Amino acid sequence: MSESAVSDPTTIRRLYGRRQGHALRQGQAELFADLLPRLAVPAEGPITAPGLFGDDRPLWLEIGFGKGEHMAGQAAMRPDVGLIGAEPFVDGVVGALMAVRDGGLTNVRIHHGDALDVLERLPEASVERVFLLHPDPWPKARHAKRRFMNPGPIDRIARVLKPGGEFRFGTDHPIYCRWALMQMAKRSDFRWLGDTAADFLTRPGDWPQTRYEAKARRLGHEVWYFRWQRV
Repeated sequence: MSESAVSDPTTIRRLYGRRQGHALRQGQAELFADLLPRLAVPAEGPITAPGLFGDDRPLWLEIGFGKGEHMAGQAAMRPDVGLIGAEPFVDGVVGALMAVRDGGLTNVRIHHGDALDVLERLPEASVERVFLLHPDPWPKARHAKRRFMNPGPIDRIARVLKPGGEFRFGTDHPIYCRWALMQMAKRSDFRWLGDTAADFLTRPGDWPQTRYEAKARRLGHEVWYFRWQRV
C-alpha cells in the first residue's frame, strides 16, 4: 500500500449507510446461510486467484455490486475471469446470490463487507479490472469525504490494478460526476479512455446494465460511463 493511501486524512473507513433493510424471507435467509459461505472471500490473508478459484485466472473486482446484475452479467460473459464482489448490504448480497444460483455461475466470489478491506488484501498489480458503478454520491458538501472517489480509495485501486488494467466508473448524479472527474484529473497514474462525448454517454456493449442505471433512465436522468487505464 502506498504511503499516501495510509496517511491520507480524507480516507474514511465507512463509506456507506446501514447494512440491513427489511427482514429476509425464509428462502432468502436459507440462501444467505447456505450459499454465501461457499462463495465467501476468506476472512484473512492475501486474496489471490489460486486461493479463490484454484488457478491463476484474471481477477476483476466490483465495488458495491448492488443486487449483482452487472457482476453476474460479466461473469456469464467471461467464464475465464474470476469476479470478486464487495457489498455491505444484506439485501444486495442476497440478490447477487440469487443471480449466481440462477445463472449457474462458478466464477464469482463475494465479500459481505467493506470493499476497502478487499483492496487492502489484494496483492499489488493483481487485478485487471475494477468497477465502481452508481455508488452513493453523498451529495451534501459536508459528506464529500465519504465518497469512494477520493484520493485514499483511488490510491488503493491504483495499487491493485495491473499496468494497462482498467477502472470503470458509472453514475447518473451530476455532482458526483463532476467530483469524480475532478479527482481523476489530478492523477498521473490513470489515463482517461475517452476522446468524444459518445465515449462517456454510451454504455459499452460489455457493460451490463444495473438496476440503478435502469431506474435513472426511467426518471429521465442522463447516465455517464467512464473508463480509465492504469498507466
